[in-house]
Amino acid sequence: MPGPDPGRWNSGKHASLRDRLSRRPRSPMIDATNATDDQDALPRLLTGARAVLFDFDGPVCDLFRGVPTDDVAEQVKEAARPYWGWRDPEGQGRLDPEVESCYDSHGILRRLRDMYERPASKKLSPEPLVLAEKIVTGQETEALRTAVRAPHIVTLVDLLRELGLRLVVVSNNAEGPINTYLEHPDFHDKFEGVFGRDPKDARHMKPHPHCVGRALEHLGLHAPSCILIGDQVTDLKAARAAGTRFVGYTREETRALEMKQGDADAVVSTHLSIVIAAEKVRANQ
Repeated sequence: MPGPDPGRWNSGKHASLRDRLSRRPRSPMIDATNATDDQDALPRLLTGARAVLFDFDGPVCDLFRGVPTDDVAEQVKEAARPYWGWRDPEGQGRLDPEVESCYDSHGILRRLRDMYERPASKKLSPEPLVLAEKIVTGQETEALRTAVRAPHIVTLVDLLRELGLRLVVVSNNAEGPINTYLEHPDFHDKFEGVFGRDPKDARHMKPHPHCVGRALEHLGLHAPSCILIGDQVTDLKAARAAGTRFVGYTREETRALEMKQGDADAVVSTHLSIVIAAEKVRANQ
């Protein structure tokens, strides 16, 4: 599992935020003032919130560290071809063009499901769907060994809990690997639920609001009182479909702009922005 969180601060209650920050080097890529054009947006969101829903890969940790997943997609294709493949003029087994042209581990799950659901004279075997889910989950489990925590995530989690907010994870990743990651002492018992990819239907991955809806049902809260923190536009779409508030987490300018144009409540490039907002809320309690 990953080592100590590089973003974890001194937990002394009387140490000021500025003092704690001055005792550790700052990343040159972090700008704690760029949370949103409206600097009061984050404190307002936190003040009215009762729960925070974290996407996993990105906001909690960098699971794949930018490594392409095309090899996993190819493994899935190889597993599916003996069951669903048709023979091209050269005698090679082929799947639907949409499946063969996919080089993303999550995208391949969706496209396989679409192929399975397509009307056909002969019903396809569901076995490739089972094998594909097993392969992708295995990849996610293996990736835990080198996953890197999002800077300041432990501090943020502890502050949100101190404010009385309930925390859950909503993710397109499988639940098993996420639960394994959250067994680390810095996260243990801090998230009350993990709502991941539906192993029986990949079409329920975000932007479909399925996992968000399951989380809301578990929490028993009205959607507008919950904030989803996500790093993809698909997270924003799922949040909007489910009715929750949304904070974008990205350093990519194009994606940040797309999130703002998509009516995100706020967009940050670092959890430090949310930490500062949480400190303000705590100071006013």
